Amino acid sequence: MDLIFGAGGKPSGGGEAGKDLIKDTTTASFMADVIEASRKVPVIVDFWATWCGPCKQLGPLLEKVVREARGAVRMVKVDVDRNQDLAAQLRVQSVPMVYAFKDGRPVDAFVGAQPESQIRAFVQRLAAGPQAVSIDDILAEGRQLLAAGDAEGAAQVFQEILAEDAANGPAYGGLLRCLMALGDTAGARQLLSTLPDEVAKHAEVAAVRTALELAESAGAVGSPADLRRRLASDPADHQARFDLAMAYYASGEHEAAVDELLELVRRDRSWNEDGARKQLVKFFEAFGTTHPLTVQGRRRLSTLLFA
Repeated sequence: MDLIFGAGGKPSGGGEAGKDLIKDTTTASFMADVIEASRKVPVIVDFWATWCGPCKQLGPLLEKVVREARGAVRMVKVDVDRNQDLAAQLRVQSVPMVYAFKDGRPVDAFVGAQPESQIRAFVQRLAAGPQAVSIDDILAEGRQLLAAGDAEGAAQVFQEILAEDAANGPAYGGLLRCLMALGDTAGARQLLSTLPDEVAKHAEVAAVRTALELAESAGAVGSPADLRRRLASDPADHQARFDLAMAYYASGEHEAAVDELLELVRRDRSWNEDGARKQLVKFFEAFGTTHPLTVQGRRRLSTLLFA
């Protein structure tokens, strides 16, 4: 979290758990009240606003359940209107928004008012005794953050793994995808060039290399609008359809890109020495084997090839 909050927020000498179960905090004291405090006991952070109706329902319920936990967790409240920078750093786009911090980093969250039963389950999960956390669990957390659009937070998770295991291929793959999501393709290429051979060969790292190659080759095919006009005048213009798929890929419309290549396979499987199928395989590698587009796309491709 240091990458997000920097050096702000010096620790202050607060009381023990009995005194500080619930407190208000600010951007300046967030580091002490949440990040540092969560290294000793889990901290729930309630982002709220005075004008927010659901906040008035959720806040008292959270406080009640936290007090019932008798020090197993703490609660910190943040007024988003008075701490807009902090809310922006944690990507709080609506309130109420609740984060759970443990060991200096976010481990759980939810948005909106919740019934007491769900709040109680949320607190109980957080307050549970020490449990062994596997590398796979931490990787899953990083992937979830990345999928939710928090590339910076995900990058920190993957970096934590690499600090303990410098040859972890999945963590490198995740970090590379974070760099791409942040638009730092040059940084991704540089990192790729420094990886040891055994790491560079890992499937997740190879998938990112393919994604980078696709992004580079897709950028020079023209605009989707121009290519759609070409296809409208001649639906049998296979090169235009292939280029349209690449243009869609470059603009992030991955499902449309897959659809166009599958249509090209349907129309002419052998075009350009099986070019559409080969490009689909590259797409699937770039997406990852468990991505829904890969799973669905492979199934649709098999149907076309073996019909």
